[in-house]
Amino acid sequence: MKILVTGATGKLGSKVVEKLLQSVPANQLAVSVRNPEKAAGLVSRGVEVRQGDFDQPQSLVTAFAGIDRLLIISADGDNETRIRQHTDAVAAAERAGVKFIAYTSLANATESTNIMAPPHVATEAAIIKTGIPYTFLRNNWYLENEIGSIQGVLAGAPWVTSAGSGKVGWALQQDYAEAAATVLTGNGHENKVYELSGPLLSQEELVSALGAVLGKEIPVEQVSDETYAEIMKGLGLPDFVIPIVVGIQESIRNGSLAVESNDFEKVLGRPITSINEALTQIVNEISQTK
Repeated sequence: MKILVTGATGKLGSKVVEKLLQSVPANQLAVSVRNPEKAAGLVSRGVEVRQGDFDQPQSLVTAFAGIDRLLIISADGDNETRIRQHTDAVAAAERAGVKFIAYTSLANATESTNIMAPPHVATEAAIIKTGIPYTFLRNNWYLENEIGSIQGVLAGAPWVTSAGSGKVGWALQQDYAEAAATVLTGNGHENKVYELSGPLLSQEELVSALGAVLGKEIPVEQVSDETYAEIMKGLGLPDFVIPIVVGIQESIRNGSLAVESNDFEKVLGRPITSINEALTQIVNEISQTK
């Protein structure tokens, strides 16, 4: 059996690869990366590194050749670009004769009003259309997405949000990575949709947990989308990113990530990392990189 992970030098992809190497011989593992030089460390560990560029579909057909089980990690970019890249990757997998596809999707993707949902809807539909057995890993929200806000709090700033009372199923990337690795190496996951969501928390509840970790009260400022946009602009975010981050706040406020599920625990065979422990890990990592 040969497993391939796309985006293996990214934050999630690298964690998936490390998890796979704990249970799979290196010679059964391949990765597809745009720049193979960035994956030189994997070559030295016996992992096959293949060049595959989501903007060059033919390179993906070559990269996916001879692969039994494929993990497509969703790419970054605007929705239109991601839809093109993802559907090209699915077509390449079909042409290459891949026998199973796992895909990192979004919470409640097909019903979601989230600003980031359209590429996931299109990709899930494209995978189903191939007839190739699949697993959709509907990842709710990475706790690491909040590192900027956590750094702000550590510097003495309040927690600023326009997400209102909307709830989110935050979890560590490490837990999402382990779920992906489990699906790639296990049995009985064919044609399954897993809603991978941690316990649902509002912004206030997350900040309360962070306050407990830090041993201090953290003020939460609920602002309008317009004010949030101005604050993000003031922090130096590029203009094209502003509508995205504001749209995410709006999506959370509208409940698009409030998906209750115990699929995470079912896949992992254990509870996910608790929010206090997860926040402690992130705070420690931030402290170490200072």
